[in-house]
Amino acid sequence: MKRDSRLSSVLHALLHMAEQDGPVTSETLAQCLGTNPVVVRRTMGYLRQAGIVTSDRGHSGGWRIHVDLGSVTLRQLHEALGEPATFAIGNRNETPECLVEQTVNAALQGTFAEAEALLLKRFSEITLADLATDFARRHAASRHSRNQS
Repeated sequence: MKRDSRLSSVLHALLHMAEQDGPVTSETLAQCLGTNPVVVRRTMGYLRQAGIVTSDRGHSGGWRIHVDLGSVTLRQLHEALGEPATFAIGNRNETPECLVEQTVNAALQGTFAEAEALLLKRFSEITLADLATDFARRHAASRHSRNQS
């Protein structure tokens, strides 16, 4: 099963956008993400519907963050993206007649549900501001180590 990397891509894009004073074009974000501008527009459209970003058309247009970074959690972004599956593993057959497979499914489903609840709880605790702060710390440390060389 293919991994859904939209949340990671959106976080990457939003952190780049947070560093800019003005709007950021889909083309610029696509370069940062190593993807196509159409993919960026489609994905950012979900965030626009959720009120997280806005977009301006025209020569000086692009995407802008519309909210305070401290008010947006990873969970909200996950939800804005349509709550993609959190795990790429699952049951072999969702409605088995075999009692062994029913037993296996029950064990896996309960475990998956617990893990997903824990992950979503943690997503609710992490904001874009937290990520921006970590990025700023890493960027400063990187500059400092380059200056030491």
